[in-house]
Amino acid sequence: MSKKQAYRIRNWGHYNRALAKRGSLTVWFDEKSVQQWHNTDQCSGRGHPKIYSDASIQCMLMLKAVFRLPLRATQGMVESLIELLGLPIRAANYTTLCRRQKDLDVSIPKQPKADGESLHAVFDSTGLKVYGEGEWKVRQHGYSKRRTWRKLHLGIDESNGDIIAAAVTTNDISDGEVLPDLLAQIEGKIYQASADGAYDDFKNHQLLEERGAKITIPPRENAKIKQHGNSNLPALARDENLRAIRKMGRKQWKKESGYHRRSLAETAIFRAKIIFGRTLNAREFENQAVEAFIRCAALNKMTALGMPESYAA
Repeated sequence: MSKKQAYRIRNWGHYNRALAKRGSLTVWFDEKSVQQWHNTDQCSGRGHPKIYSDASIQCMLMLKAVFRLPLRATQGMVESLIELLGLPIRAANYTTLCRRQKDLDVSIPKQPKADGESLHAVFDSTGLKVYGEGEWKVRQHGYSKRRTWRKLHLGIDESNGDIIAAAVTTNDISDGEVLPDLLAQIEGKIYQASADGAYDDFKNHQLLEERGAKITIPPRENAKIKQHGNSNLPALARDENLRAIRKMGRKQWKKESGYHRRSLAETAIFRAKIIFGRTLNAREFENQAVEAFIRCAALNKMTALGMPESYAA
């Protein structure tokens, strides 16, 4: 039995400070955010005018996610911050937060990449429980019929752990079906794309080849060569991966292709669940999706503060 590779972190000091900053209560409002807190154009469209801008709603929902607050407590927290800072703005009512969350277009901040810097995108998904039982009840009485969850699909930048694409679906949608939506959110050239076998689909391979990506998606165990090796047509990436696996073995192919970097997507999912929990609080699907996107935006903010730099011991 081979010994598991051990890793060490070379920037413990910087990373410890970054982790401490994640819990900082220092809050400030710049002049621009104060000016944009309320909607200036309240007469456009039909119905009741929107008093608060989308940016102010997202700000309050992000505080709600980071500090795991219910809606009423979120309203109270922001009201106290505004009062302490003496700002000429008001906090949105908790009912306004709930209503506006449904149609909010969440902006997920991303760390800028240098010109010409390659992008290795890794993809994975996870389940977030909507309603269901806790571990004790399941152990004692088993699962009930009401157990269900939503799937959060993520695209991660391998170099810095940033979430660069996100989608939320019901639990009956497969991972491979969502990859086109994730790719549409990623701008520029993708140098490499890594995902598990759930994304092994000819349509997905074609989309990735059009983006010029090196594809490291392991073919299924029963996969067949689609295009003969003597064909005059350009070689298919999936066929080449399958030939390489047959030649060197699946384990060695994963090592040489850099497939194991895909585990960074699982690491990002683990961080999100540890920080924000494994359950969504909203009741309606649209609100649940926005709640998940808010968590992605907050996680990227935390990631930008500092990440560990590991190396093989």
